[in-house]
Amino acid sequence: MCGISGMMATGREGPAQGPVEAMGSALAHRGPDGRRSYRAGDVAMTHNRLAIVDLETGDQPLFEPDGAALVANGEIYNDPELRAALPGARFATRSDCEPPLFLYRRDGAAFADALRGMWAIALHDPRAGRLLLSRDPFGIKPLYYVERPDGVAFASEPQALLAAGLAARELDPVALGELLELQFTTRRETIFGDIRRVLPGETVTISGGRIVDRRRRAALPAGGPAESGEAAALAALDAALDDSVRVHRRSDVPYGMFLSGGIDSSAVLALMARQDERPVRAFTAFFPEAPARDERPEAGVVAAACGAVLEEVPVTRADFLAELPAIAAAMDDPAADYAVVPTWLLARAARRAGTKVVLSGEGGDEILGGYGRYRAVMRPWWLGGRAMRRRGTMDGLDVLREPSRGWRDGIEAAEVAARGEGRSRLQAAQAVDCADWLPNDLLAKLDRCLMAHGVEGRTPFLDPVVAQAAFRLPDALKIRSGLGKWILRRWLADALPSAKPFARKRGFTVPVGEWILAEGQRLGELVARQPAIARLARPGAVERLFARGGKREGFAAWTLLFLALWHRRHVLDLPPAGGILDTLADTPEG
Repeated sequence: MCGISGMMATGREGPAQGPVEAMGSALAHRGPDGRRSYRAGDVAMTHNRLAIVDLETGDQPLFEPDGAALVANGEIYNDPELRAALPGARFATRSDCEPPLFLYRRDGAAFADALRGMWAIALHDPRAGRLLLSRDPFGIKPLYYVERPDGVAFASEPQALLAAGLAARELDPVALGELLELQFTTRRETIFGDIRRVLPGETVTISGGRIVDRRRRAALPAGGPAESGEAAALAALDAALDDSVRVHRRSDVPYGMFLSGGIDSSAVLALMARQDERPVRAFTAFFPEAPARDERPEAGVVAAACGAVLEEVPVTRADFLAELPAIAAAMDDPAADYAVVPTWLLARAARRAGTKVVLSGEGGDEILGGYGRYRAVMRPWWLGGRAMRRRGTMDGLDVLREPSRGWRDGIEAAEVAARGEGRSRLQAAQAVDCADWLPNDLLAKLDRCLMAHGVEGRTPFLDPVVAQAAFRLPDALKIRSGLGKWILRRWLADALPSAKPFARKRGFTVPVGEWILAEGQRLGELVARQPAIARLARPGAVERLFARGGKREGFAAWTLLFLALWHRRHVLDLPPAGGILDTLADTPEG
């Protein structure tokens, strides 16, 4: 896992050296194992490496005999199979990112269609005069770009484009409304007006410093639910999950996993234990001071049944107060998801333990139908059915000077795109989440929190083999008796019965509301006077919100707190000044 950046200029003299070097420096945290550069004609690229596979010869850029060069952030899990399918290729390294160069020479811009894994790739072909940017179908790895009069620049994180002066620190008002109401932003546009995302599954072709073509590979298989009996579905799911976890374990460095009390991570652990001779190293978070649900008992039982070594990571109010400014600084493409706090601390614990790769259960709910909102979508309106995300975080709280406008437009566009192909209501809802919520919230959180600590995150549920086996299962094998992910629960009942997969469990929560309320008036006053919040909120409304308590009020307060810290770092360009209170107090008014 690494950080990549670069530019294709419109002029023959190529990109200026200063901005390219600035992007590489801004991404140093993503590649603590070294940085290398590439320049040829009108293209310059940098690669910051976190060495995971081929530690000795895998430095990038990588080259193929006809002169194409590649830098990548990712893992290509079908590397051995690709090498076998390219008998004439003269490979120079053992890097899993080398086969895409030879696939490009064979397939052109369709080279990524053969890849299985997670990736953000930049591939330059000087002979053809083109630069290709490609991203994996689920959007596990990030890639951003900006179109300028002097060319197209790209980077693994928006903050690199900002630090290099290639994009302005100006916010898009619709995306800002999305962040306030949804906790994430949608579509190609980011919260920065100049910066765009390479969409999940997209390959962008650039020539002469201008985008000339786009092609896209779908993450989910086409078609509605396919007929399948329970026994056949269980066998297919077992084979797909076993295969996915097997390839996700390919690594030349120590690896472990994040374990909660839920069935997704329990399933990953069961498969890792099935395949590993040595004990799996697992990390689980808990909240020793708060009434939030403690998942340690369930995690401990599952870990013991699998012979795993479990490290329990406490997450306290003191951690929240001390670490949130740094977390907001890492989340340059913002997602106001309170799970960033435990994810950050789990990543730090993993790195301190010498674990450089972790597997996690992200994607299980989206692929197998786990969320309660999916069950609501399936019901007709007269039985309580309702659209997903129909109500924003700030609705009815009388905090904002003006209501957020257009905040649901991106979700509605995803809903329209998800219909058709014979999909059921459940499949359409899953596809909507896979379009934006998954890449722009859950996976962005995982990427930024782990990469800040030099740890690579892998997600076995987000694999084309798993999607092919699970997405088109009949709805009744996903949701049954009021329970989501029914077929996975059924599989786990056989594979790891100690996980008690049919027991009703509460969702994962982080007690940010209680932590915020404990700081009371002082925190509300500090947030209210932050420039971003003062422009958005009614006078006195923020202070009242922070003092009221309540579930909705607490989540709204959390969203404003995160926005205030994020805005300070990424718009005002001010680094954290310690913990929350010191950082907010240090912000100039205006």
